[in-house]
Amino acid sequence: MNAAEPARSELLGHPAGLFICFATEMWERFSFYGMRALLVLYLTQHFLFDDAVSAGVVATYGSLVYLMPIIGGFIADRYLGFRRAVTCGAILLCCGHVLMAFEGEPASVVDGVLNRDDGALSIMYLALAFIIIGVGFLKPSISTIVGQLYADEDPRRDQGFTIFYMGINLGALAAILLCGWLGQAYGWKYGFGLAGIGMLAGLACFLGGQRHFHGAGEASSPARLASRVAGITKEHWIYGASIVAVGCAWWLMQWRDFVGGLLALSAGVAVFGIVWYALAKCTKVERDRMFVVLMLTAVSVVFWTLFEQAGTSMVLFTERNVQTTIVGIEMQAAQMGFFNPAFIILLAPAFAMVWDILSKRGIEPSTPMKFGLGVLQAGLGFLVLVVGASFADSAGQVAVLWLVFAYFLHTTGELCLSPVGLSMVTRLSAVKVVGLMMGVWFLSGAAAQYLAGWIAGFAAIDRIPGAEVDPVVSLPIYTDTFATLGWWGVGIGVAVMAVARWVNRLVHEGSGASSGR
Repeated sequence: MNAAEPARSELLGHPAGLFICFATEMWERFSFYGMRALLVLYLTQHFLFDDAVSAGVVATYGSLVYLMPIIGGFIADRYLGFRRAVTCGAILLCCGHVLMAFEGEPASVVDGVLNRDDGALSIMYLALAFIIIGVGFLKPSISTIVGQLYADEDPRRDQGFTIFYMGINLGALAAILLCGWLGQAYGWKYGFGLAGIGMLAGLACFLGGQRHFHGAGEASSPARLASRVAGITKEHWIYGASIVAVGCAWWLMQWRDFVGGLLALSAGVAVFGIVWYALAKCTKVERDRMFVVLMLTAVSVVFWTLFEQAGTSMVLFTERNVQTTIVGIEMQAAQMGFFNPAFIILLAPAFAMVWDILSKRGIEPSTPMKFGLGVLQAGLGFLVLVVGASFADSAGQVAVLWLVFAYFLHTTGELCLSPVGLSMVTRLSAVKVVGLMMGVWFLSGAAAQYLAGWIAGFAAIDRIPGAEVDPVVSLPIYTDTFATLGWWGVGIGVAVMAVARWVNRLVHEGSGASSGR
């Protein structure tokens, strides 16, 4: 793909279009994380689902959100163009968030019988379906537009992506604090409604700022997009198909076991195909590198499975067993996840500086070592919660400092692993299958989301629908689950670090990989 011509308008030394993308992504992440902060609490407290079912809904939603960008990115690249894909995705997201604000009647228990508003529940599943397909179109496309704003050799490119990703974390930080507070303190519809307003703001920013893109993000073949099939342009066929896809996602949200089976089948086929290709079609250097990508992708699944407990078991643990007063301010459980984006904003520059210093001295940890460090710290974060639980008061309440420390370790683990993941895939994959390997990387994220929800089910608290959870009863259940997660994380992290030097040899740094035989 040829780079777009440099943008004529600039702001702070960068193309002005970067800041349009920054604002769009910031508001999109505001809407996404605002809704995510409330979802598991909404399911358990409004619809009175048990913990395991709630975790399953969140897991299915998260896995589909990670899966759809593979399809959405392909459609945008080959047909729709990235600008139209972002606009289409943003409109679908707005529809989803508006529907999330319709909460209906809260579930109730009358004479031992649980009554739910089935209409409101169906609308919630439909809202999640709109958001899933919307993210599939928007997320891969907005990042691609940022890349097209710079010429390939432009030294400002990495700085531009750093600024762009700062928008992601600012949006997440603001959303968790504001939507989480509104949703729990004043009503679910207000938290979800504010998330929807954020998405509308993002759409307005993008539509109003397109003049600053100067050709970036346009369809690769406008003539093909305008060509007609059965009297209808291909562009409008795609928009119609997106609505059909929403219907499919709505169905999948209610058949969660099918999603798990589909992910398992896809993962099995992907691994078999990669191993076959590496053995049959690659040179020795390419084959070794492909196996490294496969191994580290599996390690990333472990990390994200641990990390994504932040959307399920850790939220419920916080709601039931953590004293959420910080410097005299009473926080809502849905707000406490703000520590992750806050720590990223504070620590990312420091990590970049440390890696740069170590690199200049020739002692920067290898990519496999960073992956091992990431999983190790994720495990240690859970063990911190276990230690904190041993100091709980007689009411089963844990000091908030332990939760803060856990989020700190999870974030430092993320900063070790996440920034190098996509780079590793593009750098080490055989040239002919880079696109496929990127798809496998996204598939691994979807699998991790699903596994995270399944594992969160082990921390489910048995209770009568509508009954309050006794913190003294729930504390040992969370402690046992977190201890298991923690020791598995530490063990796998140490094992990866132990073999990191051997794995790094398979990378063959400095060896030119031929294109395959």
